[in-house]
Amino acid sequence: MSDFDTPHDETTDTEYDAQFHAASDLDGNGVADETITVEYADHTETLVDTDGDGDAEGVYVDADKDGVVDEVLVDADGDGTIESSLVDGDGDGYADTVVSDFNGDGLVDQVASDTNHDGLIDAVAVDADGDGALDSYAADTNFDGVVDETVLDSDEDGIADATLSDTDGDGVVDQVVYGDASVTSAPPAAGDPAAPAEPAAPAS
Repeated sequence: MSDFDTPHDETTDTEYDAQFHAASDLDGNGVADETITVEYADHTETLVDTDGDGDAEGVYVDADKDGVVDEVLVDADGDGTIESSLVDGDGDGYADTVVSDFNGDGLVDQVASDTNHDGLIDAVAVDADGDGALDSYAADTNFDGVVDETVLDSDEDGIADATLSDTDGDGVVDQVVYGDASVTSAPPAAGDPAAPAEPAAPAS
């Protein structure tokens, strides 16, 4: 990520106008952060060095130059790799989507969303096997703070293999849907007629 080794007051470059500030506390921890604000033709970026090591741990992006931050890029360990991106899609000052790369391999590990814009995360998609494709999804569909639907896509074809639902909100799965077949109560055991059929073995 961009560093702070050569801060400057401004530049005459026609593409952007940059200003260096040394007494801003953008992360709200009570300690002044070193920041550089770069104003491009269509957006503004503020780079923040929270620990004074010369490397930016965060970038605040105002995508439409209205004075409201639309996206925050986070490099918590200062290694130059973005671990999280927080996006405020509706400009209300709250992150609607948080995209995370926990292991720094450049692949998305998790996408968390606030679908009803109440400031609380109510849907999370996860790449459980780390191959870069999201394969499970959990949601609080009635916004009561409890997950009531989980969707599994183990073969990552974009089609749900199984949808597990807690329809009465008691914290226990009481419905499982495989394709167009619905099963109430607990998931069926192997061999149960309600369970999906096992694929036939290839002919020898």
